[in-house]
Amino acid sequence: MLHGSCHCGAVAFTVDADVPAEAIGCNCSHCRRKGFLLAFYPPEQFQLLRGEDATESYFFNRHAIEHRFCRTCGTQAFAIGKGPDGSPVRAVNLRCVDEVDPDAIPVRHFDGASL
Repeated sequence: MLHGSCHCGAVAFTVDADVPAEAIGCNCSHCRRKGFLLAFYPPEQFQLLRGEDATESYFFNRHAIEHRFCRTCGTQAFAIGKGPDGSPVRAVNLRCVDEVDPDAIPVRHFDGASL
């Protein structure tokens, strides 16, 4: 089980999964500026424990991903979107997950800037 939260703790979640073998690093303008390390999970593995009312949504470009961030501290711990096959996913910012060492996890680079 993975445990994550925003900086101030108003938003907290769990993911029923082990630490992933790799993270995704995207070079789109949003991910690059925020330094995200992402992993993607089906919604049934993700549980928002608290903070639904503490989050705001941000959409950009094609508005395909609902980026959720904490209104208090600004941390974006997760997003709601669809995978390449159209199935729903939760994109988890691994920098917000307690069990992940962001300096130790291998990063696979994704060229989101070209989309």
